[in-house]
Amino acid sequence: MKTGSFLIVALLAQALLSPAQDKMPPAPVTTQPSATAAAAPVVPDSYIIGASDVVVVTVLKEPTLSGSLLVRPDGMISIPLLGDIMASGKTPVQLANEVTTKLKKYIQDPNVTVVLSQMNSKKVYLIGEVAKSGPEELTPGMTLLQAIATAGGLTQYANAKKIYILRSEGGKQQKIPVQYKQALRGDSSLNLSLSPGDTIVVP
Repeated sequence: MKTGSFLIVALLAQALLSPAQDKMPPAPVTTQPSATAAAAPVVPDSYIIGASDVVVVTVLKEPTLSGSLLVRPDGMISIPLLGDIMASGKTPVQLANEVTTKLKKYIQDPNVTVVLSQMNSKKVYLIGEVAKSGPEELTPGMTLLQAIATAGGLTQYANAKKIYILRSEGGKQQKIPVQYKQALRGDSSLNLSLSPGDTIVVP
């Protein structure tokens, strides 16, 4: 009889404990933010604004003076009250400082920020016998060989001896011959560094 009583008590205790265990909160799971989610385009402070870039000008408490602005081919942007302002050739911070200075004539202690939302001016272009022709983002220090490699290389029909670069400087366009095969053999002096707006032509 004692053994039977002990068995019943044990079963009751187990039944009472089971729901309590079910209701216990699960152990916290710690997750670290993924690198992909955390990654965001970072514009260096030294970035020089150019034509076709898009900047967001924000004047605190002045929504009519704020907005997203396309840098025109002449390098200008237009801001209410101020008219045309040269944006090309300046960093976002320099442009913000200039806008702040000009707005002081109309607003007391203006608070201006400039953020680059689209980097369209820093591109090079590849046309002709490359695997993927079209615009390419110009990374710092990008060379001729790197640009061609990023475009998938030359096609089998490419005339490597007649590759050239078209570059505009001071309003004039110049044609720069390329010695592709020699550069490919390791002559770094022939692996030319590219400038924004360069067009690599592969006949």
